Amino acid sequence: MSWRIVVVSKMAKLDLKLNNLVIRADDVVKINISEISTLIIENTAVSLTACLLCELVKKKVKVVFCDEKRNPHSELVAYYGSHDTSAKIRSQIVWKDYLKDTVWTEIVTEKIRKQAELLKRLQKSECGLLEQYIREIVFKDETNREGHAAKVYFNALFGLDFNRAQDNHINAALNYGYSILLSAFSREIVANGYITQLGLFHNNMFNQFNLASDLMEPFRPLVDAKVYAMDLSQFEKTEKIQLVNILNAEVIIENKVHYVNNAIKIFCKSVFDALNEEDVSNLRFYRNEL
Repeated sequence: MSWRIVVVSKMAKLDLKLNNLVIRADDVVKINISEISTLIIENTAVSLTACLLCELVKKKVKVVFCDEKRNPHSELVAYYGSHDTSAKIRSQIVWKDYLKDTVWTEIVTEKIRKQAELLKRLQKSECGLLEQYIREIVFKDETNREGHAAKVYFNALFGLDFNRAQDNHINAALNYGYSILLSAFSREIVANGYITQLGLFHNNMFNQFNLASDLMEPFRPLVDAKVYAMDLSQFEKTEKIQLVNILNAEVIIENKVHYVNNAIKIFCKSVFDALNEEDVSNLRFYRNEL
């Protein structure tokens, strides 16, 4: 099982040798590709060989490229993630609207539940209001309890003057962490043979990752909790590594302890099972504790 998250932050040349990723910088480092789940190219001075990129795609390694500010900017997405991709896409296109809306309702409810749980762990009184919003959720969240919860939630975490449109270290850290999650979800969607453009709720014509944007929602509080706990007097390499390592944190899913990376795999498969078998009882959400 792949588990390593590799971040290349210095000028280097990356190539392939005997199924190993070879990083040639001040020193030469070799990592077997079968161990890598995600490769993050943080420095724009890094060069890669085409044969390495092809092998990474074959082994379903998510490759994320950062811009000149070292923020995630793009990623490598395979055309075919599964041997039966064509069949999977055909099934995805005909998923019933009612079923997609039902799954979305469960996902957004779980997102608010995870937000409330985080506030409760932090002994924030606003957790009660989020619990009330959970009880008020209707089909498709047509009354936008998610939006109301988000305002209360972020103000409880980061202060009444905070909003997600501000240009500050908190939002930079949140955006970076969410980008890492989005990449992990995109990887699993493609690996299962589906396409990321066709979402359940998100349907922005300019968003290449609508489905990943849907599925990642309950996992966002993992990023929020990490950012809340961080000293963000600066947002540099050390802070980014902490956010990348969220994928190696442990959570409980199906009554077993798993790394977040593996929990994402289990959760994504459960969503696809729910949609294909028309049974939302297949959904499997993670927990932070038994």
